[in-house]
Amino acid sequence: MDKIYSINGPVVKVRASRSFSMMEMVYVGKKRLISEVIGVNSEFTTIQVYEGTTGLMPGEPVVGTGAAMSALLGPGIIANIFDGIERPLRSLERLTGAFIGDGAEVSPLDTEKKYSVTLTVRVGDRLEPGMIYCTCPETDVITHKCMLSPVSGGGEVVWTAPDGEYSINETVVKIKNAVGDTEELTLCQKWPIRTPRPSRERLPIDRPLITGQRVIDTIAPIAKGGTAAIPGGFGTGKTMTQHQLAKWCDADIIVYIGCGERGNEMTQVLEEFSELIDPRTDRPLTDRTVLIANTSNMPVAAREASIYTGITLAEYYRDMGYHIAIMADSTSRWAEALRELSGRLEEMPAEEGFPAYLPSRISEFYERAGYVKTLSGTEGSVSIIGAVSPQGSDFSEPVTQNTKRFVRCFWALDKSLAYARHYPAINWTTSYSEYTDDLADYFRSNVAPDFMEVRQEISNILNRENSLMEIVKLMGSDVLPDDQKLLIETARAVRVGFLQQNAYHKDDTYVPLEKQYLMMKLILRFYSLGKAALAAGRTVSEILGTGWVESIIKVKYDIPNNKPGMFGEYEEKMESDFDALLGVH
Repeated sequence: MDKIYSINGPVVKVRASRSFSMMEMVYVGKKRLISEVIGVNSEFTTIQVYEGTTGLMPGEPVVGTGAAMSALLGPGIIANIFDGIERPLRSLERLTGAFIGDGAEVSPLDTEKKYSVTLTVRVGDRLEPGMIYCTCPETDVITHKCMLSPVSGGGEVVWTAPDGEYSINETVVKIKNAVGDTEELTLCQKWPIRTPRPSRERLPIDRPLITGQRVIDTIAPIAKGGTAAIPGGFGTGKTMTQHQLAKWCDADIIVYIGCGERGNEMTQVLEEFSELIDPRTDRPLTDRTVLIANTSNMPVAAREASIYTGITLAEYYRDMGYHIAIMADSTSRWAEALRELSGRLEEMPAEEGFPAYLPSRISEFYERAGYVKTLSGTEGSVSIIGAVSPQGSDFSEPVTQNTKRFVRCFWALDKSLAYARHYPAINWTTSYSEYTDDLADYFRSNVAPDFMEVRQEISNILNRENSLMEIVKLMGSDVLPDDQKLLIETARAVRVGFLQQNAYHKDDTYVPLEKQYLMMKLILRFYSLGKAALAAGRTVSEILGTGWVESIIKVKYDIPNNKPGMFGEYEEKMESDFDALLGVH
C-alpha cells in the first residue's frame, strides 16, 4: 500500500510509487481526505489535498480512485450551496456541525429525493452524445434536461422506464452501443472539472447581456457568452456590483463563486438571494442560482478548485440550452492560492511570486466562456464576470494585467468615485468594452436606429469634460468660455443623472434599455437647446436658471420605467422653457 512520505501544508508526497496518474483523484490518510495528483516522477508523487491536513501523519495510506477530479452533474444543483469541491454545505452541517469536519463523506447531490421524470425517447430511438433523454422540474423555474454524456458513444434505446418519480441513481433508459454492450442511464453523470465540455460549434457573440445598469449597458456593454473583469481596490464595490448583476442580468441561471472572500460577504449573498424575488419569475432568486462558497478560512487548495467546479456546473446547464452568468469573486484570491501552492511545491516564482503559469491558468478559465450551439442542437451561453482585487488599487499588478489580456470588457472601479458615494463606481474613462461594435446591430434593431450615435455623443461629452477638468483644476472654471461651461454642466447631468444609480430605488435599481436611451436623448436635447441659446446671446447662468439640469438629474426617479411616454412631455416642456428664455412666442 502507498503511504504518505512528507506533508507540507496542503501538499503531500508519496515516495517511489507507480500507482497514480496525473490529475487522478485520490484519498489521503485515515480520514480519506479528498485530494488530486499534481506531479508524478520516478522519485515522488505530489498530491494536493482539498481539505485540512491538521493531524495528518507520515505513514498513513494513500488510495487512488482511477478517475480524474470530477463534478457530479444532475438534478439538485440549482438552489444548492457547495464548497469548492462540490460538497453540499447544508448536508455537511447536518453531519459535522457549523464547522466542516475533515474527511466528511457526503454525496454532492441528494440521492434520496425523487424527481418527477418525463422520458423524451422511445425504444428504437438512436441516442447520440449530448442528446436529451428525459426531463424533470428541478425548481419551479428551471427544467432539468438529462443528456447523454459527451464521452458516451451513443447507441439504440432498448428500454425506457415509465414516466414517474425517480431518484438520481435509478436507471431510466438503457441503450445498446456499437459493440453490443448495454449502457444504463440515470439522471446524473460525472465530468472532470478541468476539462471543458464540448459543443457543436462556437457562435458569433452579437447579443448583449442586459444588466439594467446604465454605465454597463450603454458605456461598456458585455455580450452573452462574453467575459468581463471588475478590478478595484478594497471598498470600491466589486462584490456589490456583482450582486447587482446577479440579481438583474437577463441570464437564465446564475453561478456565484465566492472564492476566498470573507465569510460575512457570502452570508450576505445567501440571505439577500433567498429574500429577493426574481422580477422575471416572481419566485425567490435562489430558484435559479448556484452558490459555491469557498471562504477565506477554508483550505486553500479547494479555493483553487472552486473556479473549475463553478465553470463545469455552468457548462452543464449551457448544454441544456440555458444562458448562464458566472460571478467569480474574486479571481485574485484564486491566484493567491496558486501562488501559495506553487511556493510549497518549490517552483521557480515569476512576477511578484506568482507562478510562471498564472497567465495560462487565467486564460484557460476565461476561454471556457462563449455562445455555442450545443451537441443537442440548441443554443446556450456562459458569460464570465470576474472580480479582481489588486492590492492598493494598483492595476499594474500581475493578476489585473494578465486578466486584461484575456477579457474583452474591463470595468475599472475607481476609489475616488466610491468614496464620493457614486455607485456603480465604474470609471467611464478607464473602462472599455470590445463588444460595442459586435452589439451595434442588436441595439439598432431592438432599441433605436440611432442608439449607437446617441451613445457615442454621450461618451464624447464625458471625454471632453475629462480634458477640460485639467484646466479647471489649475485655473478654476471662471476662465472657461460659456460653451465649455455648458459642456461641463451637461457632463454633470450625465455623471449624476445617468451614470450614477441607486440600487435601493425601485425604478433605478434596474433600468430597461428603452429608458436608458430616452434619458440620453433628453440630455442631448438639453445640450443642443443650450448651445442654440448661447448662439442667440444668452448666458450659461440664464440657461442654468431654467432648472433643467437638476430636472434631468431627477428624471431617473420621476419617470417610472413603465411610462416612457413621459419623456415626450418633458421634452415639450423643455423646449417651451427655452423658447421663453429666447423670447419666442
